[in-house]
Amino acid sequence: MPEIVGSVLMLLCLLQIKHLFADFFLQTPKMLSGRNVYLHAGRAQHAGVHALFSVVVFVIMGAPVGFILALCLAEWVVHFHIDFGKAHYSEKKELNPQQAVFWRAMGTDQCLHQLTYIAMTALWVKCLGV
Repeated sequence: MPEIVGSVLMLLCLLQIKHLFADFFLQTPKMLSGRNVYLHAGRAQHAGVHALFSVVVFVIMGAPVGFILALCLAEWVVHFHIDFGKAHYSEKKELNPQQAVFWRAMGTDQCLHQLTYIAMTALWVKCLGV
């Protein structure tokens, strides 16, 4: 397997593990309540947890500090808005886990986060010539 393929797969695996913990194990009640309000401190903190753990991932992968800070700030903004979009839609439609549309919203949210990681990985390859 070419070295670049191994590096890309390693980065994507680390981002997947980071996402699992940040999205499903490390959310506090403050992060989960009132998420349909745009300027929600809990959502900002949640997006910050994602960005902070992405910093760790990219440090492990040997990316330069400037690249890491710019990329993870962009991830914070994107994650914040993806989560707001899902929360706003879910609140407006009064969704609950017994509805199929709830799960479609959840799946769309998760897909958008995964596409974010693919974009981050593509930037890592392109900008760093990995």
